[in-house]
Amino acid sequence: MRQGTAVTRIAFPKPSQGSPFLPGPTFAAPFHAAGDLADIPFVYGRFHNPTWTRYEQALGEMEGGTAVVFSSGMAAVAAVFGAALRPRDILVLPNDCYFTTRRLANGYLSEMGVQVKMAPTAANAQAEHLPGAKLLWIETPSNPGLDVCDIAELARVAHQSGAVVAVDNTTATFLGQSPLALGADFSVSADTKGITGHSDLILGHVAVREKDWAERIRTWRTQTGGIPGPMEVWLAHRSLQTMDLRLQKQCSNALAVAQYLASRKEVTGLRYPGLPDDPAHPVASRQMRLFGPLVSFSLASRTAAERFFAASKLVYEATSFGSIHTTAERRARHGGDVVPEGFIRLSVGCEDLEDLIGDLSQALDLAAKV
Repeated sequence: MRQGTAVTRIAFPKPSQGSPFLPGPTFAAPFHAAGDLADIPFVYGRFHNPTWTRYEQALGEMEGGTAVVFSSGMAAVAAVFGAALRPRDILVLPNDCYFTTRRLANGYLSEMGVQVKMAPTAANAQAEHLPGAKLLWIETPSNPGLDVCDIAELARVAHQSGAVVAVDNTTATFLGQSPLALGADFSVSADTKGITGHSDLILGHVAVREKDWAERIRTWRTQTGGIPGPMEVWLAHRSLQTMDLRLQKQCSNALAVAQYLASRKEVTGLRYPGLPDDPAHPVASRQMRLFGPLVSFSLASRTAAERFFAASKLVYEATSFGSIHTTAERRARHGGDVVPEGFIRLSVGCEDLEDLIGDLSQALDLAAKV
């Protein structure tokens, strides 16, 4: 069964007369649990929940491994760090990955004795720091710069050095690329973004190839309490059913938008892995099935970027990405990313393409006026 079909009914129960396609969420703290706990599937709401089980089964099948759901993407990131790293271990991290991941590594983990080594995503630059490392963390395409590294090659080198490999797959999603199949030990995602796709949920997950790692990740979740609510998980499972439709539309729109932006003289530093002349395209085209909804570019200044946002009628100025709505932000306003003041991360949505390009055109025209 192809992925586009699978997501429409993944982890649904077998059809039963008079039953819904996808059962509703289970709200429970304690469950009835008399006698031997080993014989009882559900005991307490911090340990497990039937709604989580269905969603995790769906994610596991799509990822090609075993999945554990968390209350946020950063809770999932922290679980991998917590399960894999101990004081004096070496963590190799992209210096251009998601800012909060870097902040957690260089803050709390470093203070706890983990040695953090950093290198850019592009050109597999992290490979030089792998000797002696315990964990290699990859983010490809990187956020917000959209550089790409070779997952399979880095996983091969890391495993030869004795390191395990985690890939932040938030930007691509499991429909866009399959980190576990490419050799990674962990595939991590903020399901807040493209997986749920409606700008209304905060969730994350970790998928692993080895059952032992799954148990360690679950133990971390149980002991730290980074659990999601059943309603949010049920809504996420429901959202999977339209994920392929959404992502296909977003990616086709993103390519067309990137091609249009390439024609604008005021746009500089344009990046989209799906463009044949993008530096990331050769590697991206080998390991990605879809190139994602993110496009990045720069305007001349902070003022020009702010004029662009003020003039646009279809682009919501907001953080996060992966929604059916087109959103964008001037990333320098947050700090932490080495980007120009006029740098814009644009997350392309599912709007009609002619309307979207028309809106971008008039907004860029107005932004360019003095």
